Amino acid sequence: MRKSRFATEQIIGFIKQAEAGMAVSELARQHGFSPASFYAWRAKYGGMEVEDAKRLKALELENNRLKRLLAEAHLDIEALKIGFGVKR
Repeated sequence: MRKSRFATEQIIGFIKQAEAGMAVSELARQHGFSPASFYAWRAKYGGMEVEDAKRLKALELENNRLKRLLAEAHLDIEALKIGFGVKR
């Protein structure tokens, strides 16, 4: 997945500026992102503070790590079944 050019803190700052009354098109032009990106960020980070966003990112990373571990465990189980000739 492609990494964002903007940090989570910056994105939340953009959202707060828009909530304060700045036009989204003007905000996007000044900072170099598309209005579509802004609306996607608002859907993901709207109403969050910086600490909440950091916690969300940490939970997403932990979830990805656990999914990888589970996938590896399933591969090991399948290899053992094949090795011992267990039929399904």
